[in-house]
Amino acid sequence: MKSRKSEIKRTTKETDVTVSVNLDGTGKTITNTGIEFLDHLISALGKHSMIDLQVKAKSRDKIEHHLIEDTAITIGSAIDKALGNRTGITRFSYASVPMDESLAEASIDLVRRPYYNLTLLTKRAKIEGMSKEDIEHFFQSLLQNLNSCIHITVKYGDNDHHKIEAAIKSLAVALRIAASKDKKQKGIPSTKGAM
Repeated sequence: MKSRKSEIKRTTKETDVTVSVNLDGTGKTITNTGIEFLDHLISALGKHSMIDLQVKAKSRDKIEHHLIEDTAITIGSAIDKALGNRTGITRFSYASVPMDESLAEASIDLVRRPYYNLTLLTKRAKIEGMSKEDIEHFFQSLLQNLNSCIHITVKYGDNDHHKIEAAIKSLAVALRIAASKDKKQKGIPSTKGAM
């Protein structure tokens, strides 16, 4: 299997974002978006997926929503690009992750057809300075651009921070397994012969 790395630079009138990924890394993550909770979520994604992830994101228009959206789009696109045609991967995975009183589950199929279903169960208008709406949009933009079929469900919990952290970690663990190399898989893991 060839190198599973990519770098994507997304520059618009609103933002300037650069993301590099190594799917076969150790979870080393360097992120600088200027939004602490967003950096925390990205760091958790890299650490628990074991993907080396470098993210540099700068706002041009000072609108946080645009920065959060474009960062998620670029991360999702970079991981999709690094996966290539998905030859030799495990493809399917599932993870259930607790965070104190909260529990989240993620199911993933790395088929190249974008679909997502997201249930976060958050209640507060803001979590660690980020609006509920922007957190939801971060997940939505990331999942759409991963070009895969992904379901994330927060099953229950009381603390919104814990719910969101359980959700990102469940995605990370499921992604780690689904993207892993399967020694028994000699080609594209599909009866169609293409993803």
